[in-house]
Amino acid sequence: MQAILIEDEAALRLATSQTLELGGFSVQACASAEEAQALLRADYAGVVVTDVRLPGRSGLELLAQIAALDAELPVIVVTGHGDVEMAVAAMRAGAYDFIEKPFASGRLLDAVLRAQERRRLVLENRALRSERARHPDLPDLVGRSAAIEQLKILVRNVAPAGVDVLINGQTGTGKEVVARLLHAASGRKGNFVAINCGALPESVFESEIFGHEAGAFTGAQKRRVGKLEYAQGGTVFLDEIESMPMSLQVKLLRVLQERKLERLGGNDSVALECAIVAATKVDLLQLSAQGQFREDLYYRIGVVSIDLPRLRDRRDDIPLLLAHFTADAAARYRRPVPVWSAQQLAQWQSADWPGNVRELRNFAERLVLGIAPAATPAPVADTGDAMSLPRQVDLHERELIVQALAAVDGNVGLAADNLMVPRKTLYDKLKKYQIGTGRK
Repeated sequence: MQAILIEDEAALRLATSQTLELGGFSVQACASAEEAQALLRADYAGVVVTDVRLPGRSGLELLAQIAALDAELPVIVVTGHGDVEMAVAAMRAGAYDFIEKPFASGRLLDAVLRAQERRRLVLENRALRSERARHPDLPDLVGRSAAIEQLKILVRNVAPAGVDVLINGQTGTGKEVVARLLHAASGRKGNFVAINCGALPESVFESEIFGHEAGAFTGAQKRRVGKLEYAQGGTVFLDEIESMPMSLQVKLLRVLQERKLERLGGNDSVALECAIVAATKVDLLQLSAQGQFREDLYYRIGVVSIDLPRLRDRRDDIPLLLAHFTADAAARYRRPVPVWSAQQLAQWQSADWPGNVRELRNFAERLVLGIAPAATPAPVADTGDAMSLPRQVDLHERELIVQALAAVDGNVGLAADNLMVPRKTLYDKLKKYQIGTGRK
């Protein structure tokens, strides 16, 4: 964690630096805005804390410069006690938060930690958008739970090695999503080729996978490149590999061991240069013990094994997933994003979701289309203009705040970050709409 501190008073600068360092920050302390200017850049990963009244350029002038450089770089402004006009001007100019002198060290550290987390999320989202621009068809691995964070790290570490990977997971947990992410993170330039082993009839399986030469069988009028060969320089995804016929498991094992294949009806070997990612929803070792899957193939494809969590094992990700899926569906169907209550969200988070993320995505689609139970906003005082635009806006804003609080267990600071509003603004709205946080 990083912070740039601008404070002209030497003793306060030292004390504030020590507070931030004890909180885990690497601090670059400056006595003026001019001194700090050399440290500022658009990709700075930390937070800026600046006094308003400085020699030379003021903190507000520095804030304007930072906003022009990167409007999402969080700046915490320190103002004199009772300097309300200055604080208001700072917030209007885009400050993340303001702190009045004299301030408690805990108050400062809390604000800076929240700002740092906000910055981390901003930079992470930029990286994801950049990755999406390079791979527009790449799906998102949405979530912030410990299981998903560990999964993201594993994908980043394993993908460049090019080893064969086995993905284990129930139906709907996102096996193909992870396979595509492995391909994207590998840097391979070839195709991503998905093969559903359970959907191919055994009679055409060998031809589809390995290809065939002209005349290899009746109707084979010309050479056909198989799926494995088509994926040269890329990745082959073998979904439902437990469904592969035993006779073909032997041939696949040999291809994976030698990294060479022969087309059906041919004698020439074709060198194979692609990554293999297999996926299954069953225990392949148990299946091999029953004589229904080759144990040697299991160990060949499972150089690295990735286990995907069930949705009910990462319930904290459900609000994020719902927001992501409803926003995507609303854009595709040109419908408004639905609104739901905190009670409904709590009910959905407690559900089992046997179809996992796929089931949740389908549910989100139905919400957008209006064919699933939607939330009724909590009532606010009736002003006699129930259908007016201001009332509709208030209803929608209130429900968004309720949802944001429910997603973070009533933590106002985190809810303010997620809603991208200053904490003081959120407190004002809590009072306006008479919303409780549920915290003592």
